Amino acid sequence: MNIKNKRDYFLPLILTFAVIAFDQLTKWLIIKSIDPWSVGASFFGDLIRIVCVYNTGAAFSLGSRLSSITRLIVMACIPACFIAGICVVYFKSEFSRVQRWFLSGIIGGGISNLLDRFFRAEGVVDFIDVKFFGLFGLERWPTFNIADSAIVICGAGLFVALLIQEWKGKSKTPEAPKDGE
Repeated sequence: MNIKNKRDYFLPLILTFAVIAFDQLTKWLIIKSIDPWSVGASFFGDLIRIVCVYNTGAAFSLGSRLSSITRLIVMACIPACFIAGICVVYFKSEFSRVQRWFLSGIIGGGISNLLDRFFRAEGVVDFIDVKFFGLFGLERWPTFNIADSAIVICGAGLFVALLIQEWKGKSKTPEAPKDGE
């Protein structure tokens, strides 16, 4: 790996640490300023609310009723292995610069939520609550945090970047000669 490649590999990791720091800081501020299970502030009527809730499950509180040991295995150990796998892929695969930035955001969000799972007995701190107007039968979207946002935004960005790469690769592939040519 030459100097330029090192920069391409390690510079995006700034985003990983920024996501972790910003997510943990906002969670700390929420815990210190808003009572659990209450609304701290509302914006645009009640379109967006800042609340303090604890999620012991996964996305949308799935698995929150599992036993403590099962929850630890399913909600912490498996995601930790998944993040470790993403880290291995990050360094072993030939991703573009933009794809590495997106992967770094996903890794940061995953690590930050894992920190909550391992070090907060109450669960992952969620605080962004958005009205969903009954779409998909939901009056409000499940409450989320900065780490969740980073995972979703960077995951969508990575998906689009991979689609563009695939599309560009196909457009550069020469067409096979037709019969009789």
